[in-house]
Formats: sequence, structure tokens, C-alpha cells
Amino acid sequence: MRILSKTQLKELVLYSPQHIARLEKAGAFPKRVQLGSNRVGWVEDEVLDWLQTRLDDR
Repeated sequence: MRILSKTQLKELVLYSPQHIARLEKAGAFPKRVQLGSNRVGWVEDEVLDWLQTRLDDR
């Protein structure tokens, strides 16, 4: 399992951090993982599955 940083996530998903936060809050994007008091990340497999779903739906 690999955890993506905000920078790595932005390379995969071309949305602004604010839009990703809105999608997370709406339950439409994988939830972030709190790694520390000031550090978050996303599970790479969950993000890739989310992207694959978008590709399959087009």
C-alpha cells in the first residue's frame, strides 16, 4: 500500500485542493488519511480505483 501526498495527488487528479475537499465531503472522492497533526495522505489504490471508475463511465 502506498500513501499519496497532496502534491502526488494533484499530479494524478487535475482538480484543485478545494474541489477535492468538496468531493470528499460529499462522499464522491476517497477520504484522506490523517497521518499526523499537520499531515494527510490518500491511499493510492483508492484514488486509482476512483479514476478507473471515471474512465469506465465515459
